Amino acid sequence: MKLRLAKRDRQALIEFLRDLIRIPSLSTHEGDLARRLRDELLRVGVDDVRVDRIGNVIARVGRGSGKKLLYNGHMDTVGVGDRSTWRRDPFEAQIVKGVIHGRGAADMKGALAAMVYAAKLLVDSGAKLAGDLYVAGVVQEEPCEGLAMRVLVEEEGIRPDWVVLGEATNLQLARGHRGRVEIRVTTQGKSCHAATPQLGDNAIYAAARVIVGIELLAAQLGHDSFLGAGSTAVTRIESTAGSNNAIPDSCTLYIDRRLTGGETEAKALAEVKRVVAREGIAARVEVSDYEATSYTGYACQARQAFAYWVTPEDAPLLRQAARTIEKVLGYAPSVGRWEFSTDGTYSSGVAGIPTVGFGPGEERYVHTVDERIRGTDVAAAAEVYAQLAVDLLGTE
Repeated sequence: MKLRLAKRDRQALIEFLRDLIRIPSLSTHEGDLARRLRDELLRVGVDDVRVDRIGNVIARVGRGSGKKLLYNGHMDTVGVGDRSTWRRDPFEAQIVKGVIHGRGAADMKGALAAMVYAAKLLVDSGAKLAGDLYVAGVVQEEPCEGLAMRVLVEEEGIRPDWVVLGEATNLQLARGHRGRVEIRVTTQGKSCHAATPQLGDNAIYAAARVIVGIELLAAQLGHDSFLGAGSTAVTRIESTAGSNNAIPDSCTLYIDRRLTGGETEAKALAEVKRVVAREGIAARVEVSDYEATSYTGYACQARQAFAYWVTPEDAPLLRQAARTIEKVLGYAPSVGRWEFSTDGTYSSGVAGIPTVGFGPGEERYVHTVDERIRGTDVAAAAEVYAQLAVDLLGTE
């Protein structure tokens, strides 16, 4: 069975993607995009579509039994930052020489659109899958990867046999990435008037010594032959004081710590605590908590600690995905990893579900003011997604 998009469907796919880009969908504000996604799934012939408690859009194609394959695409995006730095309007979805520009194009509305039209391909072909394909548009991946997948699996009861993440891989394959821990360090000081700083204890100065220690720590982190080196970066700093002419009595800095193979949350915390102890600083070191309310009103809470994961090179899912890509696109895909973190931190890292990544778009454009995606790649991804569902689930 050859599954190929008709010319009119390719055009409709691109226009649908442009619609998605035009809808701002910051984390916890995905409601408008979720409605557009649901409506398009219904319009293309998928009759089992629902929104779960946290706001994930879940569509099913299949007979309701047998193996389960889940395609994961997050609906939320990061913000646009300073709009004056964008050469093109981030929400206009301009097409220039076949390339669609705008926030979310590569991360990852292109993949979401492709997944919807893969479902359409399957419905239109009349293929009777021997199992079920789930297309899941999930929420809040940007600030707390894995949260929405945990709800889908543990609370909604959908536990797939395989997960394919549509994050940008430039139509190649990804089989893992490093873990991530967000560490919060709060230094304690003593406030006084800034005109007499010697009477107080400046918490910012204490934090500065910690920051220097963290910078020096970077060269000592672990290295994995596949995942690469661990990394650490101070990403935000804030302080409290009675006014701008008062010595700060506390200062909080946030550390983005990427964990490579063999590194753990406990190890990352211990490293920072050693820096604090060496400097003789009064400080609290802890993992940050994520708290938010979804657009559906669901109260979200999670620790900002996420496992690294690696799918073995000989895993059946990875091998089948490679065969399918070669069959549909005519080349043997390279197999690598992402630098960033994804929902695979839950599906593979926690739940142990075989997981791979395949998506249109290039990682170098993710979160940038030049975010873009090639329209031909979105269509190619749709055809691979449709064929992979047939190849993995089989037909009756």
